[in-house]
Amino acid sequence: DALLLYSFVNLKRVSKIADLGAGSGIIGLLLAKKYPSASIMLIELQKSLAVLAKKNISLNDLEDRVNIANTDIKHLYSELEKSYVIHSQAGSYKSGLNESFDLVVSNPPFRKPKTGLLSEGDERAIARHELKLPLQDLIKAGSLLLKHHGRLCIIHLPERLAEIIDVMKRHGMEPKRLRFVHSNISSEAKMVLIEAVKGGKTGLKTERPLFIYNEDGSYTEEMERLYAT
Repeated sequence: DALLLYSFVNLKRVSKIADLGAGSGIIGLLLAKKYPSASIMLIELQKSLAVLAKKNISLNDLEDRVNIANTDIKHLYSELEKSYVIHSQAGSYKSGLNESFDLVVSNPPFRKPKTGLLSEGDERAIARHELKLPLQDLIKAGSLLLKHHGRLCIIHLPERLAEIIDVMKRHGMEPKRLRFVHSNISSEAKMVLIEAVKGGKTGLKTERPLFIYNEDGSYTEEMERLYAT
């Protein structure tokens, strides 16, 4: 999923990137390679994953450009909503993270939790289900972080596409690109890649499907190229 999301990002130039629910930092590190002049903030709730991400940043000698914040996105967007307005004799202006990013990416938990079946202390459950990062909070935080015409790129389940588009629009994000991901040419889509633009005009483009495997079970040429990165 991380590699697919990375490949979907197609901006020519980026100066500031945020990865919401960054996990071990794989997407952010790949984007640091893709955009060598960009600064990147990884935001991860789970302490164990944040520690691993910090280690990966160090192993790749990227401490000068990539930072990790071990925090809850709900707390983050509550702070962002305050707009970080500073008052001085010269007037008022915004500071901090609010509306400062060109690109926000996320490979979020996909599934809605089933009441009583999941523990909020279970790290695997948190990573896979919306126990700590509901879709609404994710997109709201992304919108608050992005500058005007900044882009949000996420990977999610096709069955939730209508819901995702609705939430995006309610937070001023206009879906612009879709790409469905299939295991092979005979299978239904198992994932969808979505790009939205903050304050963008209407007009949605559906790109050609991405197939992971050939019929014989080998990787497609596109996936071979991706893994070569």
